[in-house]
Amino acid sequence: MRFVLSFRAALAPMLGVLLAVAIQPAKAGEGTVVFPDSSRITSIGGSITEILYALGEEGRLVARDSTSTYPEAAAKLPDVGYMRALSPEGVLSVNPTGILALQGSGPKEAVDVLKKSSVPFIEVPDHFNHEGILEKIRIIGKALGVEAKAEKLAVETDAKLTTAERQTASIKDRKRVLFVLSTQGGKILAAGSDTAADGIIKLAGAVNAVEGFSGYKGMTDEAIVSAKPDVILTMKGGGPPISEDELFANPAVASTPAGTNRKMVSMWGGYLLGFGPRTADAIHDLAVSIYGNQVTD
Repeated sequence: MRFVLSFRAALAPMLGVLLAVAIQPAKAGEGTVVFPDSSRITSIGGSITEILYALGEEGRLVARDSTSTYPEAAAKLPDVGYMRALSPEGVLSVNPTGILALQGSGPKEAVDVLKKSSVPFIEVPDHFNHEGILEKIRIIGKALGVEAKAEKLAVETDAKLTTAERQTASIKDRKRVLFVLSTQGGKILAAGSDTAADGIIKLAGAVNAVEGFSGYKGMTDEAIVSAKPDVILTMKGGGPPISEDELFANPAVASTPAGTNRKMVSMWGGYLLGFGPRTADAIHDLAVSIYGNQVTD
């Protein structure tokens, strides 16, 4: 009996460690866990919400963040706030049994609180390329315990992306595209490397006109002129709209090939930069806007 009691006493801490590991949230780049209970999911990140609907698992959703505007049905769900300005209280107020959050959600302090709560938290990597989209689908499918459905969607999405990328394969004169996030105060805030804008520009068979920095940064007039963009790309629905007249009234922009030809393309932000199930269509639409009839079907 003493041996049994001693064994149980020794085993208790080990069980505690194992249980703690079992409920730890998955981090970007690590193995994904399966939610113990996936009946009430809060989705943070527009592409995550889109994938849940594409999987036919929207019945599990009890809330979403403000970037989750597609499909329209998602707008009927409670909104827990902007993914980069979350409140732990707001996210937990809907009593979720699991939280799926896109990498980059924040602020860090809020995410740290959510990770330490009793609700399982899975962080989904957000890589702005072909494989990154497939990875999202598979991670979400595994988290919900619907791997077979996720693999089917991943295969279908892979084929669509491959087709979309091939449409510009024969184009030799690659256009230089400058993505402008905002023009507030007359300053051009543009996308460098390691951004969704950079990723979608490359997938559409074009070249990011910006070099030398990552993320989104303000550009000097000299830098804009040196970038020599053929096309200015902007997004709708992500803040104050950028008008064509305002953009080309900027002397630096006006002096570029894009300014000379008044070549500006504007697309809905969630569609253009979401990197989800609709990205193949976004690649096609962007490529057509840039290259016209040079795009092959």
